[in-house]
Amino acid sequence: MYIQLPLGKYNVSFEALNLNPSIIKAIQDAGYTAPTPIQQQAIPELIAGHDVMASAQTGTGKTAAFMLPALNLLATPVKTPGRGPRILVLTPTRELALQVSEAAMKYGKYLPRIKVVSILGGMPYPLQNRLLSQPVDILVATPGRLIDHLQRGRIDFKRLQMMVLDEADRMLDMGFIEDVETIAAATPATRQTLLFSATLDDAINKVASKLLKSPKRIQVASQKSKLENIEQRLHYVDDLSHKNRLLNHVLGDEKLKQAIVFTATKRDADTLADNLYAQGHAVAALHGDMNQRERTRTLTRLRNGGLRVLVATDVAARGIDVPDITHVINFDLPKFAEDYVHRIGRTGRAGAEGIAVSFASQKDSTHLTRIERYTGQRIDAHTIPGLEPRFKPRFKGNGGKDTPSFGQKRKRSPSPFSANRDQRSFAVANEFGRNSNGQRVRGGGLDQNNRSNAFRNNSSGFKTTQYSSARGK
Repeated sequence: MYIQLPLGKYNVSFEALNLNPSIIKAIQDAGYTAPTPIQQQAIPELIAGHDVMASAQTGTGKTAAFMLPALNLLATPVKTPGRGPRILVLTPTRELALQVSEAAMKYGKYLPRIKVVSILGGMPYPLQNRLLSQPVDILVATPGRLIDHLQRGRIDFKRLQMMVLDEADRMLDMGFIEDVETIAAATPATRQTLLFSATLDDAINKVASKLLKSPKRIQVASQKSKLENIEQRLHYVDDLSHKNRLLNHVLGDEKLKQAIVFTATKRDADTLADNLYAQGHAVAALHGDMNQRERTRTLTRLRNGGLRVLVATDVAARGIDVPDITHVINFDLPKFAEDYVHRIGRTGRAGAEGIAVSFASQKDSTHLTRIERYTGQRIDAHTIPGLEPRFKPRFKGNGGKDTPSFGQKRKRSPSPFSANRDQRSFAVANEFGRNSNGQRVRGGGLDQNNRSNAFRNNSSGFKTTQYSSARGK
């Protein structure tokens, strides 16, 4: 049974939400003056002890919507013995887990002796074992690593009062739901359960029916209203060389403070980052093959302004909150429309203006149609003098809206997009090659044929370790 709450904005303050004074003081220190719509609606229901399933987009303040009532719960001591957590937050990615942990420490800094522990993949087991052997108040974890500790008997959930599923739709997409259900089965049946998701579709409703008890249902921030402060631009591309020239033009914008460039694969992220670094950009890559220390170091540099450009896969589409990101560039369009929203949501944070630039080739017509249907918005095509595409996409009326069609047939030379992955990577980063001895050299010392042969003979391409060490100085 779901209870739909009425929508609307209310003129309320944080003080009116019955939060502990120590939490109010921390909120004021953070510079927040009034709760967002999701906070206005969720916090009273959670303080009242109800289960809640809520739909809220990234950047709407959903982390505080569940963390503030969680901390409010911790302000009251319990007599249940044990060292296990009273609050459990499950997240799909390490980046999001770290963001939630930081929020817990920021909002709970005036509460006495609040212990926050993060259990993530990529962290050493001995360190995590030591953390779990001590009393824990808030445990933030990714499901896979938490299952490992649970099966080894290292976690005691006797004291658990609240379980939060953050970005449940993403956990569903990543195949974590079985792990989540296993974890939930090890927790007390009396727990309060919260589910936050970008969408509340049939799949999420099915999960909620298993884990939540008569939840209050909250839906705020439609896709369209969330994207109003982000200018979306579309550039059609002929091939990879054309795409790289467009990228260089966008990165040359004086208004660009920091940017995230999204690629389809981890290898492409490393290769493109190498290419941009060779051009003099302050750049780093971020993807799932990096260990946690490397990923944390890269995100710290981004937050501290040491990086102007981050080249990332979708691992960075959620959980990164850096206020100076003015541009998001979809070098490759995402496979899923939901990921497009999460990607561009890295800019335009907290009411600021942002720019989202997407590159699309002839093969991307289906992706574009899905994205526009999902957001309910048309992405306007832009051209740059001197960098116009050779092909002209046609537009057809579709229910009063135009959608791009790439149905034109014409003879054209082979595109790097149809080449194998190694050839694509070489096209992106032809700054370098390898000589006959296998040594890495700048491409200027070899002719085109030799550079291509050298690259094909060593398909490992560019070494991430060398790239990382060059930027760690």
